[in-house]
Amino acid sequence: MHTIDAEDAACLRRIALLGGCKGPVRLSTQTLGDQLGISQQTASRRLQSLEKAQMISRTAEPTGQFVLVTRSGEEHLRREFSEYSKIFDVKDEQYILTGTVISGVGEGRYYMSIPHYQEQFQKLCGFTPYPGTLNIKLNPQSVQIRKRMDSLEWTTVPGFKDEHRMFGEARCIRCTISDIPCAIVVPGRTHHPEDVIEIISGTQLRDTLGLQENSDVSVVIG
Repeated sequence: MHTIDAEDAACLRRIALLGGCKGPVRLSTQTLGDQLGISQQTASRRLQSLEKAQMISRTAEPTGQFVLVTRSGEEHLRREFSEYSKIFDVKDEQYILTGTVISGVGEGRYYMSIPHYQEQFQKLCGFTPYPGTLNIKLNPQSVQIRKRMDSLEWTTVPGFKDEHRMFGEARCIRCTISDIPCAIVVPGRTHHPEDVIEIISGTQLRDTLGLQENSDVSVVIG
């Protein structure tokens, strides 16, 4: 199997983006150099290197030079794609948030006691939530990870209206703490700063896990 360096790989990707995997593309060394931000001479050397590695084939026509990505070149690009997919495929990505247990203000206990929300979380998360939430203050690194989690697929818990007031919707995403099924809940209107998350579960997590104020805890998502 032929290997190429990072500069040649960048050149190969550029040729593919110009359509070189679908058919021969007319490409001058001047144009390629301009697109890659390199000199015409360097672009020429890149094409020679790729041709020697059998990643591309070139033909000279009266109207100019035509470049085609070969089967080997396409296989190289597919390997690159597969490797990048492992990094950015959010379906298979696992996140771990760490922080310490803190006390809440009691709102979670009230909302998790409402039958409508209990029914919705049972349906969406697979458990009837214990009336209350576990509040976790994230460490600085986990705050950044939590922000990246917004690209994941969260589940919407619909709001509802009773004879007295309107109850807003919320978002949730499944997670585990010490293998106990849980969910992170984000109310539509939250008073928490960005470094605090609320966790629900079918059990009283403080008692089940022996957690105290300021106990360290890890939350696994995915």
